[in-house]
Amino acid sequence: MKILIIGSGGREHALAWRLAKEGHTIFGAPGNPGIAQVGRVLSTTDYLAAASGIEPDLTVVGPEAPLVAGIVDQFRARGLRIVGPDQNTAQLEASKIHAKDFMRRTGIPTARFERVESTEAGVAALDHFHFPVVVKADGLAAGKGVVIAHLREEAERAIRSLGPRLVIEEFLEGEEVSFIVLSDGRSFVPFEATQDHKTIHDGDTGPNTGGMGAYCDGRILSISESQIIQDTIIEPAIRATGFTGFLYAGVMMTADGPKVLEFNVRLGDPETQPLLHRLAPDTDFAEVLMRAATGSLAGSTLGWKAEPSVCVVLAAAGYPGEVRKGDVILGIENCGAEVFQAGTKPGERGLETAGGRVLGVTASGGDLRSAIANAYAAVERIHFEGMQYRRDIGRKGLKRWPDTI
Repeated sequence: MKILIIGSGGREHALAWRLAKEGHTIFGAPGNPGIAQVGRVLSTTDYLAAASGIEPDLTVVGPEAPLVAGIVDQFRARGLRIVGPDQNTAQLEASKIHAKDFMRRTGIPTARFERVESTEAGVAALDHFHFPVVVKADGLAAGKGVVIAHLREEAERAIRSLGPRLVIEEFLEGEEVSFIVLSDGRSFVPFEATQDHKTIHDGDTGPNTGGMGAYCDGRILSISESQIIQDTIIEPAIRATGFTGFLYAGVMMTADGPKVLEFNVRLGDPETQPLLHRLAPDTDFAEVLMRAATGSLAGSTLGWKAEPSVCVVLAAAGYPGEVRKGDVILGIENCGAEVFQAGTKPGERGLETAGGRVLGVTASGGDLRSAIANAYAAVERIHFEGMQYRRDIGRKGLKRWPDTI
């Protein structure tokens, strides 16, 4: 098949890498240097023009912005097969207020919240919560529109910086899990659970980012926990919306059961990297994607390798604030892991940094401890000035499963 992948990050490189391994012809728009290694890059964000030029059999959308802008509606209107939700359904991610109101209407478990549309209302709403409290910007914020405030002064600063349209919600105690499914509007296929690491520093400290790493291990959720999420969160959401594409539920596993922190309407980044690294070699992923795009997903399954996978994100100097660009990247070729490119560009001196999250270094191992060791051994072989990364990706799993320590 000819497959067009929309986007330019590490998630899109991982998609291109997996689908190219299955023997398909890959196009990326606008793509990145990593995608160019396994396919052809179309340096454009005029996605309809790109599709008209290559006539893909299937298009897969990576990031949220084109989905919110209505790319799926545009492609379907022209008879083009595409994986993703329509513009109206994409509001589940585009607006935190819309998503929380949706969960309230459909009875999907989530944190207690108040929606506010002014700074004054946001500050007043703090009187109704215990601390810590969570302040969320209403619109798209590339994973950086959430502040966990431990003190009232922090919360008020967050309200002023993120507002005026906000969700103020209670802080949930528990362990966070990323649960992603692929749906055709009626049936869905679940992916293995993953755990993201959202803050910039070790120990879940510092400001939020788009994600500093993730791991995929078959033990993150028990069979019963996975089924509860499917029954109480995923099925009600798909039933109420006719959702097509990748539905991502960020879930907190609380003492009262799973509760939704957020919905995303696409694959996660960096969750996609370890997910596709762990996907079984004999799984025909392209066929499953095509079935999702054509409404025939019933009966499809995804197979998984037993070995856990770990992705460590290498970020540029300054991230998640003002990012320095143009630093030369060394050591990718022989580092001993799959390196998915995100914020990169070709330069006169070789590959250079061009964004906040630069690389996703991804490796597997016989157990989680080995996968972590393999990923970090590869990280040590890579260098660019100002390179920053977390050193505790996957360690939550080591604490949960002492047999792997």
